[in-house]
Amino acid sequence: MSSFIVPRKIYHGLGSLENLKEVEGNKAVIVIGGGSIKSSGFLDKTINLLKETGITSTVFEGVEPDPSVETVMKGAEFLKHEKPDLIIGLGGCSAIDAAKAMWVFYEYPEVTFEEIVRPFTIKPLRNKAHFVAIPSTSGTGTEATGVSVITDRSKGTKYPLVSYEICPDIAIVDGNLCQSMPPNITANTGMDALSHDVEAFVADLASPYTDALSIDSVRIVFDYLPRAFKDGNNLEARQAMHDASCLGGMAFSNAILGIIHSMAHQIGGMFSVPHGCANAILMPNVIRFNSRSTDKYRLLAQALGKETAEDFAKEIENLRQSVGIKSNFKEYGVDPEVWKEKLDAITQNAMEDPCTGTNPRQPTLEEIKRIFESCFSGGVVDF
Repeated sequence: MSSFIVPRKIYHGLGSLENLKEVEGNKAVIVIGGGSIKSSGFLDKTINLLKETGITSTVFEGVEPDPSVETVMKGAEFLKHEKPDLIIGLGGCSAIDAAKAMWVFYEYPEVTFEEIVRPFTIKPLRNKAHFVAIPSTSGTGTEATGVSVITDRSKGTKYPLVSYEICPDIAIVDGNLCQSMPPNITANTGMDALSHDVEAFVADLASPYTDALSIDSVRIVFDYLPRAFKDGNNLEARQAMHDASCLGGMAFSNAILGIIHSMAHQIGGMFSVPHGCANAILMPNVIRFNSRSTDKYRLLAQALGKETAEDFAKEIENLRQSVGIKSNFKEYGVDPEVWKEKLDAITQNAMEDPCTGTNPRQPTLEEIKRIFESCFSGGVVDF
């Protein structure tokens, strides 16, 4: 038997932030990152919409990109002091991911981070608070997933916390919030969304439910990402990419992912390469590697009017180039000497990442290392 778990309610479309007035509660803590969500006016709008329904709110701000364990613990203490019955992650994926992890420690202050790193070890939530996710970037789909990615800076690695307990109760997918995203972030987050579709489609836990979401999201990304990248004021493209991100999030939250993400987690944690950029560089070669064990990539190729897995890998390379993302890590600027020094460590960490377990082709340590090397130098995987 399998399950399919998504948020209880998803409000979507331009202007759907107004649906926040339908949320029930007494006191909310709104978790945000930097100043963009404030300068855009969406923080004030969120506070005022809550006020209209009689919900008071306080704000925890300062969540950094790739949120750290330290920030999560600081936020959990803030929640403990404020005692909200509603937690709202507002802004980029970092704010929402951090808020999810804070939620766990708010409900279970005695739990340690190490105890929840293993997948599906988070105990039942919603004893103290419910969770609303309102994204302002179109990439992770975290508003619809049971995943939160937190960085342990002391170890230089990212840990995906995986549990359906942290799937938000309500998601609000309003493309208006994305309008201020600069082109480079539009590109990186858009390619991140595509990587979720691609990995969920071939993952060991894929199903007809997740396949339908993935393949439609792939079509949307190829159609609308170049438009959103070229013109950030194109609200049709912004909403389409926001929807694609959410569809991909629902897909991978249920099908899980693969070694694109296992490897990207290490690249981001060790070399500070943006997650979507790392995924975009890794994706074509991982497709080539996996295509020896699954023929499902041809279905994604056919959705784009192509035929083979190699055709699909090349279409991704073309899309990557069209939105200004480098083709390999050396070109991105990773120092060759540092890369050589860290290669064995990131290879081992990638093998141990939870996402490796659902990859359609189980790699050896040496194969992971060879994929890393190809993606560093710009080589093509043929094994």
